[in-house]
Amino acid sequence: MKPHEPNRSARGLDRRQLLKTIAAGTTAAIAAPYIRPASAAPTTLRALMWEGYVLPDVIAAFEEKNKLKFAPTFFDGNSEAYNKLRVGGTKDFDLVQADGFWPSLYFREKLIRTVDYGKMPSTKNLFPVFQPEKYKLLTDEKTGVHFGVPFCWGSYGITYNKNEMPPEKAASIECMFDPAFSGRLSTSARFEENIALAGILVATKMGTINKPRPDGKSFNPYHLTDEELAGVEKLLIEQKKLLLTRYQDNATLAQLLESGTIVAAPEFAQVYRQLLNKKAKGEITTDFAHTLIPKEGGLGWVDTWLVSYGVPDGPTLDVCQAFIDTMTSQETMKKIAMASGCSTTIDIRSLSTPEEQTLYLMDRTNELSDMYMFDQPSSPEKWERVWSRMQAA
Repeated sequence: MKPHEPNRSARGLDRRQLLKTIAAGTTAAIAAPYIRPASAAPTTLRALMWEGYVLPDVIAAFEEKNKLKFAPTFFDGNSEAYNKLRVGGTKDFDLVQADGFWPSLYFREKLIRTVDYGKMPSTKNLFPVFQPEKYKLLTDEKTGVHFGVPFCWGSYGITYNKNEMPPEKAASIECMFDPAFSGRLSTSARFEENIALAGILVATKMGTINKPRPDGKSFNPYHLTDEELAGVEKLLIEQKKLLLTRYQDNATLAQLLESGTIVAAPEFAQVYRQLLNKKAKGEITTDFAHTLIPKEGGLGWVDTWLVSYGVPDGPTLDVCQAFIDTMTSQETMKKIAMASGCSTTIDIRSLSTPEEQTLYLMDRTNELSDMYMFDQPSSPEKWERVWSRMQAA
């Protein structure tokens, strides 16, 4: 899960990389350009998606039931998927995945089309916060039509060692810039999220977070002013000497936290869940906690299923919506959660233990509305310059 690649080579080494491990063994095929008659039932369903969401047993059953071949093409970040769609991908793919504000961009640029929730009965099990009347990022403001279905969600919160960092300290983004923890902090290599998270702190300190914005909209950490970006650059340069490293994958982060080498790092809560499981099994003694939303504000994401603009009304749209309905069934979502470590937008509490409900934040979905959704930086060039100057400092 992105439009927010830290550096293009490192971006896939986070929750997406973990997700990929569950797709091992699948017979994924690379979708080739193909144009089918609009009225014909599809023999192939082509998806542009994150690799880890392919569950081989679920896919095989869907293929058998619908007498077709599922052909996924994988991507690591939203930017990559966006570029594929813009260069003709709407004819090459039937289904697409994206997160945060990206589906809105796709819809504005006619890269995806409308969907009918009535054809996807599994959506009735969406948690209230993800129902179309509450979650507005998949609904066109002018027409009220829907163009996507929420799938998995999460935050980019702070996992910390409770024995080393007091909860009141970890409740603020400032803990990641505190000299008291010099050499015992780590962040990911995701440059967009590093800048956005610092941007929330800078805008809070500048007092601009709640003031009118140049674009007339509410504060968005991916749409920072030049003055705020200058503050972010200064803050990230100061932070640089406090960091032990920028972790490249979840395994490395887990090892750093478990060994006590570092005491805090922002992440998708997947490492936090791993550490909690180890604690429950008696494999570690350290107490870890996760700040879902720092007091200044936090970042969040919602992965979604979308239908390509190239899909006409008729059999292919029916199959696309049937596939989304299958993927958002409670049984499939339970498998997705267990395999990927992601929280689901579908209520699977009836299929989960009390411990799983806590671990996968099933009773905390309302907190999503307080998060800033992942987005595309308003000026990628300026953001890359900020990151480059920080690295060179």
